[in-house]
Amino acid sequence: MSESFPPADRAGDDKQDRLGQLEAMSCHRPNEDSLIARFFAPIAAAGGLGLKDDAACLTPKANHDLVLTTDALVESVHFLPGDPPRSVARKALGVNVSDLTAKGADPTGFLLSLALPEDWTEAWLADFADGLGQAAGDFGCPLLGGDTVKARGALTLSVTALGQVPAGRMVRRTTAQIGDLICVTGTIGDSALGLALRSDPAWAKILSAPHRAFLADRYLHPQPRWRLAAAVRACAQAAMDVSDGLAGDLAKMMRVSGVSAEIDGDHVPLSDAARAAVEASPGLIHQVMTGGDDYEILCTVAEKNLDRFRKEADSVDVRLSVIGRVVAGTSLPIFRMSGSERRYDVGSFSHF
Repeated sequence: MSESFPPADRAGDDKQDRLGQLEAMSCHRPNEDSLIARFFAPIAAAGGLGLKDDAACLTPKANHDLVLTTDALVESVHFLPGDPPRSVARKALGVNVSDLTAKGADPTGFLLSLALPEDWTEAWLADFADGLGQAAGDFGCPLLGGDTVKARGALTLSVTALGQVPAGRMVRRTTAQIGDLICVTGTIGDSALGLALRSDPAWAKILSAPHRAFLADRYLHPQPRWRLAAAVRACAQAAMDVSDGLAGDLAKMMRVSGVSAEIDGDHVPLSDAARAAVEASPGLIHQVMTGGDDYEILCTVAEKNLDRFRKEADSVDVRLSVIGRVVAGTSLPIFRMSGSERRYDVGSFSHF
């Protein structure tokens, strides 16, 4: 009977095997032109010229301004390894469309830069492209072009979205006026709680399965309120989207407008799932107020325009809540909740 002995340097052989596998995979992968033609050209708009040129061609509507915004998403920073590719694609486009909506801009199209790690697979990319095409259709924001490269680090993607507004009508974040009502769409805090569920906190065990599923979905799939863009530009005095937390983003908007705010925290809209979480663990209310990734619209509205804004929001099935008022001063906004007062000094999320 013969005996076999393991190689002296199994770890070294394992590394060589892995490199060999990667090389073999790369030999059978499509090149950049084939990749673009297969996965992205089918979902591109006419202005993208079939993604066969170096640039897209877009003619703005007459008497309209272009509004441009860009956001980068990095694996393990903006989404987690293992998140479904379709969800990553939807989030990448959704967060940019949300920025356009806050400016009162109607989506026109977007550019995508995609840096794929060495171990990317065609199955992952096919699912990503499918989700991206679905999101582009849902948001009325088609693909116009972009770039695809190989990354030596984490998966990274950047979307630059373009929108249009009638000339001079973009809604800024710097123009809140004393006496304006402060409004917010949808519900607040769901995404932050959905992300927190990933660490299996004690309060999560008290929630029903539907509530957990709702919060998890709100983290994975932002819901930009793009159908509200026309109403924002018609009714809002100042606006931005809630990407880095209600308290921090409100403070940012008030600061650049040279004013402050008083917020009735009991009027900040919570979903049934978020309310159940706060009832299970009351301290979560502060995570709700400061957590990011809501992608709701935060705006100030002159009182005379509120009824019109409500009707416009109702017509596109978007919940609208009045949560406070703009006041004179330069101090941090004050949040009044259940008889107590608090000023949040945590600021909004920052990468640096």
